[in-house]
Amino acid sequence: MKKVSLVIMILACSASVGLAQKSLNRSMGGLSYGSPEQVGINGEVLSREIERIITQAIDSMAFPGAQVLLAKGGVIFYQGTFGYHTYDSLQPVQPTDLYDLASVTKVTAATLALMKLYDDGLFDLDKTFSHYFPRIARGAKKDLTMREILAHQAGLKAWIPYWSESQRKNGKWRWNTVKTDSSRRFPHRLEGTDLWLHKNFKERKIYKAIRKSEVSEEKKYLYSGLVFYLFPDLVERLTGEPFDEYLRKHFYEPLGAETLGFNPLNRFPSERIVPTEKDTFFRKTQLHGVVHDEGAAMMLGVSGNAGLFSNAHDLAKVYQMLLNGGEYEGKTYLSTATIEEFTRVQFPENGNRRGLGFDKPLLEYNERISSVARGAMPSSYGHTGYTGTLVWADPDYDLLFIFLSNRVFPTRNNSKIYNLNVRPSIHNLVYELLRIADGTYTIGTHWN
Repeated sequence: MKKVSLVIMILACSASVGLAQKSLNRSMGGLSYGSPEQVGINGEVLSREIERIITQAIDSMAFPGAQVLLAKGGVIFYQGTFGYHTYDSLQPVQPTDLYDLASVTKVTAATLALMKLYDDGLFDLDKTFSHYFPRIARGAKKDLTMREILAHQAGLKAWIPYWSESQRKNGKWRWNTVKTDSSRRFPHRLEGTDLWLHKNFKERKIYKAIRKSEVSEEKKYLYSGLVFYLFPDLVERLTGEPFDEYLRKHFYEPLGAETLGFNPLNRFPSERIVPTEKDTFFRKTQLHGVVHDEGAAMMLGVSGNAGLFSNAHDLAKVYQMLLNGGEYEGKTYLSTATIEEFTRVQFPENGNRRGLGFDKPLLEYNERISSVARGAMPSSYGHTGYTGTLVWADPDYDLLFIFLSNRVFPTRNNSKIYNLNVRPSIHNLVYELLRIADGTYTIGTHWN
């Protein structure tokens, strides 16, 4: 069996001073540490079963390591780190380590910014695509509403491989795309490589490709990340602040989410960042501290589609704020009405489970394709990330589940995290233990 490094913080509430501080934190909407028993959960069973699930996954090489965080009512009742950064078992995962969040960025960056703009009266969900992006939304895209787009109900193309469309069949880069040397026209270095982007690559290639992309005549659910490449520009146009600075100023910094942000090598040593894939087809290097997503890389690491890095604890602060109805430690970030609007199912009549930006539980549960628990309530919301990440918040239970891993190390051609149902198994465990505690669930006595 491959050795698993395990650090678990299940902190008992013993000293009266500590209890008073925890009570104060909760009343102000912050996060505090407590025991599973404090929230009605059998801590021995919880710890044992999570360790069993993740040990099996690491032994099966589903991922080399992971972080897990569980909170209820603002109390972090479980925080664990497992395994190592890579399969060489040299560097154990620590709670302070940063993971590439991949598409969790969509809801933790782009959607979060749009929610504030909506609150501030600067963004209208029922305005058209062409209202906000007149140079891009033409033809069949012109009258799509932002509500349809954010709910993945607009018929937009799922994705565009910008990197491969910049190459000729012989492997050489097309004119005005990428060079192997820097110059005045190619000033932007793709981090971690010796490749340099044309100064107008974003406008001439990414935006142009989105403008020329086809739209399905049939309005049905199709997950699309295209417009999330455009939202950074929209935020800057509407606020006068760069996308990453807007998020840092209005959310991450006041929340105390120190690790949450783009391009982490600008702020942290590589030793604190967990590597992802060994890229053999585009950047031709081991990706470490640079965004895994190719499109986000061509946005120089700052995109609404992907690009955020964080540890579990800092990510939890954002979602605890949402669970608190927009408040955290006495400061209001968003209105409760806005959170409810963005996190509700928008087009259930079309069989579409999605909120605005946010993913939701399947309308009909299917354990083969769900990344969350059967017990997750219809009001719950969150998002998965391609690198092996997940955040999920359940307002009915005031429950938060965060799972971070690098399942794409050393290759994305590894589906074991899905085959083993790692994330939904942990999620299901928590709901079952909660329901055993309140007497509404009796299965699972084999744990005793």
